[in-house]
Amino acid sequence: MLTKRVWLILFTIQLGIALLIGRIVQIQLVSTESFSKENVNLIEASVAQRTQEMVLDDGRGAFVDRNGKPLTHEYTPTLVLFPFLKKMNWPIEKLAAIINVSENVIQQALQEQNKPFIFMINHEPLQLTERQVKKINQLRIPGVFAVKKQYPLEKTYAGHLIGLVRENPELLRSRYPDKTHLSPKTKIGISGLQGAFDEFLIPDGETRLLYHVDGDGGPLFGLQVKYDEPANPFYPVSVQTTIDRDLQKIAQDVIKKHRLKKGGLVLLDIETNNILAMVSVPEMNSENPYGDYGADNHMILPQIPGSIFKTVIAAAAIEQDLVSPYRTFDCSKAIDGKPEENRDYGMLHFVDSFALSCNNTFGTLGKELVEQDKKIIEEYARKLGLYPLVGWEGNVYHFENFKQLPEEKKGIIWHDDKDKYVPLAVAQTAIGQKDVRVSPLAVANMMATIARKGKAKKVRAVNKILYKNGTTFISFPEQKFSNETISYDTALTLQKLLKSVVTHEKGTGRRFQTLPYEVAGKSGTAETGKITAHDEELINKWFAGFFPADSPKYSLVVVELEQTSNQAVTNDVFYDVVKRIYEFDEQHS
Repeated sequence: MLTKRVWLILFTIQLGIALLIGRIVQIQLVSTESFSKENVNLIEASVAQRTQEMVLDDGRGAFVDRNGKPLTHEYTPTLVLFPFLKKMNWPIEKLAAIINVSENVIQQALQEQNKPFIFMINHEPLQLTERQVKKINQLRIPGVFAVKKQYPLEKTYAGHLIGLVRENPELLRSRYPDKTHLSPKTKIGISGLQGAFDEFLIPDGETRLLYHVDGDGGPLFGLQVKYDEPANPFYPVSVQTTIDRDLQKIAQDVIKKHRLKKGGLVLLDIETNNILAMVSVPEMNSENPYGDYGADNHMILPQIPGSIFKTVIAAAAIEQDLVSPYRTFDCSKAIDGKPEENRDYGMLHFVDSFALSCNNTFGTLGKELVEQDKKIIEEYARKLGLYPLVGWEGNVYHFENFKQLPEEKKGIIWHDDKDKYVPLAVAQTAIGQKDVRVSPLAVANMMATIARKGKAKKVRAVNKILYKNGTTFISFPEQKFSNETISYDTALTLQKLLKSVVTHEKGTGRRFQTLPYEVAGKSGTAETGKITAHDEELINKWFAGFFPADSPKYSLVVVELEQTSNQAVTNDVFYDVVKRIYEFDEQHS
C-alpha cells in the first residue's frame, strides 16, 4: 500500500516536471513570437521589459499653415537626462554652466526619476537655444542629450477642420491590413483632415532615445544610448493647409469674445479660393468629442439660409430679364399675399428690394422663374458655386475622387419636386426657407464667385503635401466649379446689389458702413421652426459678404444657429473680424 502511494507521488512529481519543461520549451523555443491566445511576442516583450526609452516624435505627419507655421505640434529643443547619471561621476558643473542652472537643481531632478525625462524648470520644459544645444552635445556625456522633442501646441487652431486622432486597434487593422509593423497603440485620424489624409500621415516609426537596463535599473550594456529613428528620409510628411494661423487666431478670438454659442465663420481668400480660417462652435471636446454636439463642424453642414438665398434668385432674375429699372414690387405684402406686419416698405424697385430684403419681391420672382423652367433655381445655385458640394475633389496619388472635406454634406433646394407646382412652396424656397439647406462654406464660395466676377471654383483646405526634406510630394491645383457660370455683367450687377445692402440708408447691412474696409454682402434671418421654453422663436442669423468691396480680397460668412433674434451676435462678430483683418493687413503691408 505504501509502495503504491510512493509511486503515485513520484509519478505526479515527474508529470509536473514534464509539464513545466514543456511549458519552458514552448515559451523559450516554440511560441516565442505568438504566445497564448493574445499572440504575445515574448521576444519583444522581454526586450521592452529591459528597455527604457524617451519618445521624441511619434512619427505621424504634421499639419502646417500656408506659411509653414505649425498647427498641431511643434519641435522644441529640450534637455533629456537618463537616470543612471545619479549613480556615476560626470561633469555636471559643465552642464549647469551651459543651461545656467545650479548643480543641486539638476541632482535633485535626477534623484526623483527612474526613467529618461525632460528637464523641467517651474514645471515647464527647459527650452534651449541652438547655441546651448550645440555646446551640450559637444560635451558627449552619456545620458545627457539636447534634442528636439515633439510637443502639442498649447493653442488649438481650426480644431474641427484639422480633426482628431485616436487609438483604435480594430480600425487600424481594418484600414491598414498590410501594415503589420504598426503598434496597436498607433493613433489614426478619425475626423477632419486628420481622417481624410490619414494614409499619408500614418507613422513609419517613432524617433526614440533608448537604452537597456538590468534589474536595478542600471545600464545593461554599458552607457551606450541609442538614437532610433525611421530609416526613410522622406517621412513623416507635412500637410500644408491653406489656413493662415494669424487670421485663424483672429477669427477664434472674436468668436470667443462675443460668446457665439452655436455656428461659426468661414473666411476665404478670393483669388485662390482657399480657406484662410474656419471656426465652428461649440468647441470640440477632444476627450469626449462624440458625447455632445461639439464634434459637428457646422461650417460644412447644410443649414437654413433665409434671405442669403435671395442672391441666387437675383442672379437668375437678372439673366432672365425679369427685372428692370422701372419694375416695382409690392413690399407691403408677404409672400402669401397678406399684409406685411413688421416690414411694410410699400412699392420698391428691385435694387431697393434687395437692399431691404423684401420677401414678396423674391417670392414673386421665384414663382416666375420656376414657371419658365422647373430646374432654374438649382441651375443658378450651381452657377454661383453654392450647390451641391463645394470642397476640392479629384484624383490624387492612387486615390480616385479624393475629397479634402469628406464630411461635407450636400446642399438641398427641393426635398420634393412636387413643391415646384405649389406657388407658396416656390415662394418659400425663393426666400431660403421651406427645405433649402446650404452650408456656410458653400455660401462663402458663392460670395467669392461673385467677387471674382462670376468665376466659380472649388474650395481648397490643403495646398500640398511635403516630404520631410521640404520638397513637394503632392500638389492640389485650383479647380473650376463647373463649366456653367453667370455672365460677367450679371456678376457686376450682383456686386452692386451686395454693396447696396451696406450703403443704402435702410439697408440690412448699414451697420458696416463705418468699417475701414468697405463691405458688400447680404444678411439672412432664417426661421428654424423651433421655440424656446419662453415661447421665443429660434432663428439662424447670417451675414455673408466680401471685402474690400471695390477690390475684393476676402469672402466672409458668419452664422449663429438656433438663437433668439435679440441675442444673436452675428453682426458683432462680422464687424470685429473685418476690423481686425484690416489692422492685420496694415501691419503686414
